[in-house]
Amino acid sequence: MAITQAPPRRVALASLIGTTIEWYDFFIYGTAAALVFDQMFFPSFDPVMGTLAAFASFAIGFIARPLGGAVFAHFGDRVGRKPMLVWSLTLMGTATLLMGLLPGYATIGVWAPVLLVLLRFAQGIGVGGEWGGAALMAVEHAPDHRRGFYGSWPQIGVPAGLLLGNVTFSIVSASLSNEQFMAWGWRVPFLCSAVLIMAGFIIRLKISESPVFEKVMRNKEKTRTPLLEVLRTHPKNLALATGAFIGTHATFYITSTWMVSYATETLAYERTTVLNANSLLSFSDIPLILLFGLLSDRIGRRPMFLGGMAVLALFAVPYFLLVDTGMIGLFLIGGFVVQCCRSAVYGPQSAYFSELFDARFRYSGVSISYQLASILGGGIAPMICTALFAWTGSSMAIAGYAIVLAVISFLSSYWLTETHRGNRAATLAPAGEEPATT
Repeated sequence: MAITQAPPRRVALASLIGTTIEWYDFFIYGTAAALVFDQMFFPSFDPVMGTLAAFASFAIGFIARPLGGAVFAHFGDRVGRKPMLVWSLTLMGTATLLMGLLPGYATIGVWAPVLLVLLRFAQGIGVGGEWGGAALMAVEHAPDHRRGFYGSWPQIGVPAGLLLGNVTFSIVSASLSNEQFMAWGWRVPFLCSAVLIMAGFIIRLKISESPVFEKVMRNKEKTRTPLLEVLRTHPKNLALATGAFIGTHATFYITSTWMVSYATETLAYERTTVLNANSLLSFSDIPLILLFGLLSDRIGRRPMFLGGMAVLALFAVPYFLLVDTGMIGLFLIGGFVVQCCRSAVYGPQSAYFSELFDARFRYSGVSISYQLASILGGGIAPMICTALFAWTGSSMAIAGYAIVLAVISFLSSYWLTETHRGNRAATLAPAGEEPATT
């Protein structure tokens, strides 16, 4: 039976569109948590505790992500990459739409935050299964010498989703009074998700299954328990890949979520100005991710990870000094440097993580390492930043937190092996072996 090979660009574009929609859904929650949810769903708390509670509900989505990653990865390695992408999109879209319809605390009392947390948990399950499938579809359809470049396409879904969410919130915020925005305007971005999900659903149904997975099926190589198999045979790569992504993940949510609350409430930046600034930074991230993904095909994945985390650690203090000036121009300059550091890691990540694991349990390997980093790095970051600032009153405490995470990621990347010159389109390494350094 011949393996169906779809054009890499078509698959990469489909992965990009799907991940953009999924991340739009996931990120608008973070923006709403920073701007609205403390008053809408947690009004009985004092302001600091209300913000902490809103960010805690934000973190629930990250706690669910490893569970979603494990479940979707199991069936992705057993049934196929494509079906899991369709189901993850369906789950995410349903949860987001229901959030937009959810009554507040003033209407249904304690059930409002309870239902909000449950829907956020469902979002986490959906996005937990999303990234691994989208990344593998792009990388496994790509030619060997362009896996970094094509693997960077689904990575664009993160800034594109954040950009789309920020633009939507900015338009709604600028079009309504503060009272209208707080009463019902914040729901508009959530309700708009229904149209996006339908478009993404149609696109994903039209793409073909990964040729690498088809080869695994044809050769009867799939394993019954892929997650256990990857834990048994690739524990080092699993742990190091998780550590290598913690710094990138945490600083993303510090700058895109916690910073919205900090800049508007503490530094008196205007809400729409901050949202527009984050939109501009997200837009600039798109060519950076593609560039660094392409560059990794020439010089390797590991140097990109090491360079990005080294500069991030060195720039953490200057970044907060720039933000604390209250000048939007310096806010943008600092944000752009941080974006470059993150993009150096995020661009080649799909290819690098895929190359670290055997094709029989690759979905499990890439998903679990990515989603564990999402908890240890991203999910709790806004909550930790809020607590640190309330305790110290200084943004330098947040800078120190970012430095520690960047150092962890640098060391994890240092201990990982290089993979980009190996021919790993089918099985990245012999079964049961770690990929060798090239």
